[in-house]
Amino acid sequence: MNTTAKLERKTAVHGVPWEEAYSYYQAVQVKDVIYVSGQLSHDKEGNFIAPAELGADGKPVDFSTMEAQMRQTYKNTIAMLAEFGATLDDVVEETLFVVDVDAAFAVAGKVRNDVYGVPRPLCASNLIGVSRLAQPVQLIEISFRAVLK
Repeated sequence: MNTTAKLERKTAVHGVPWEEAYSYYQAVQVKDVIYVSGQLSHDKEGNFIAPAELGADGKPVDFSTMEAQMRQTYKNTIAMLAEFGATLDDVVEETLFVVDVDAAFAVAGKVRNDVYGVPRPLCASNLIGVSRLAQPVQLIEISFRAVLK
């Protein structure tokens, strides 16, 4: 086994401030697999789309923007995949991290069918409830794995 050979990787970023602060890439391609870090609902300048209303404790108190955040998150994913010549058709697994499972479950089927363009997209999907995401105004973060043909 050659332990000195480096694994060849292709990387991509959105250019938002937290990439440098946290020191990570939005996506890494190794051979024919693209690993996409958790995507958020921000625009190209890093402004959050449909931020959740926060209570005095700094936690979300209103989950009505879940659908808008989810749609923007997929939009950012589509742009990230395009950096590698990939589309949502290449996605084989996604993991949705949400701060309110009921709010996410209520809209996820509709949104996923719309963005993938088919009923029951051909990928494995996980929906995981978490107590908090990196940005308090975020209700959802989605990570992906895609395989190029």
